[in-house]
Amino acid sequence: MNILPGIMIPFLGTALGASFVFFLKKEMNEFVRKTLLGFASGVMVAASVWSLLIPAMEMSEHMGKLAFIPAAAGFLGGMLFLLIMDKVIPHLHLDSDCPEGPKCALSKTSMLLFAVTLHNIPEGMAVGVVLAGMQNSDTGITMMSALALSIGIAIQNIPEGAIISMPLKGTGISRGRAFADGVLSGAVEPVGALLTVWLASYIEPVLPYLLAFAAGAMLYVVVEELIPESAEGDHTNVATLGFAAGFVVMMILDVALG
Repeated sequence: MNILPGIMIPFLGTALGASFVFFLKKEMNEFVRKTLLGFASGVMVAASVWSLLIPAMEMSEHMGKLAFIPAAAGFLGGMLFLLIMDKVIPHLHLDSDCPEGPKCALSKTSMLLFAVTLHNIPEGMAVGVVLAGMQNSDTGITMMSALALSIGIAIQNIPEGAIISMPLKGTGISRGRAFADGVLSGAVEPVGALLTVWLASYIEPVLPYLLAFAAGAMLYVVVEELIPESAEGDHTNVATLGFAAGFVVMMILDVALG
């Protein structure tokens, strides 16, 4: 598989989700939003386990009982990386009026975009490192398993694109600007994926660490943002069901295509 389709598929998912701003006249229904948040969480957790952490440990089997070290170290490193990014990059989460990170004079719209862009970084890394692993025959990562991850992240990017573009329209900007900003928030994914592919091609021995690093960064986003947002207010049960659906969809994709 050429790496370009694998890199662009998730980005197209974000663009498709952002396009909902042209078809939905009102702000997104809370019931639907909670369902989509839960679904995105489920996909990201399943992708972290099946597509990233398990392959990282399988690639380290030659270490015997210490095969967990690359996965554990990379996972913690990914968590720490996103924690640091949260502290040093000014951003504003959806449904929040309290900016995080350093104080700055950026607009609310810009702060929202920074938040979504920041949390798209690990998804781009995940796609990139799996595609890099696919190019190395010694990793055991197949073309279909790389495709499964790209499709899975694209599916969860659809609601993510809608979740960012709809509130942006609510700030008073035009539908076209809200769509463009929603698409722009996902542009970091193909860029991050390309950089990760390039990096991994030069340092193949650290691929297990990079796989686990991407998993840790993705799960940081789930635990820090997606799950807390889905657990606030009403419709928390439907968010849980959405999580289950997303988890199962990603699990099926990975097993059926992998």
